[in-house]
Amino acid sequence: MAELTNVRCVLAVRDLATSVDYYTRVLGMAIDFTVPGWAFLSRGSFRVMLGECTDAMPAHETGDHSYYVYVTVEGVDELYADLVANGVALTQPLASKPWGMREFGVRTPEGHRIMFGQEL
Repeated sequence: MAELTNVRCVLAVRDLATSVDYYTRVLGMAIDFTVPGWAFLSRGSFRVMLGECTDAMPAHETGDHSYYVYVTVEGVDELYADLVANGVALTQPLASKPWGMREFGVRTPEGHRIMFGQEL
């Protein structure tokens, strides 16, 4: 049987340089490699492909559809402290939720929203 081994989110961004700076400086991701118009980034098993699409609708204009990923982590309190210290824009502060997760949300400069959570 085939096994799914990794996921890499693919996002259209209007300004690739600004987005790469955010994902590396604020979210602490590493650049795996780049090709013209694309950047491949990762932090642990969280992987993202950013593709520059200068004419694309900005993510912030898609409203609730700008959520693109929920990342399950170990050490959510430490991650939260690190990202806040790096100047991340929060959509939700860190909190324990009745559905058994301790989680928080962030917004990228393009308006994409990411949730980070740890099972309680």
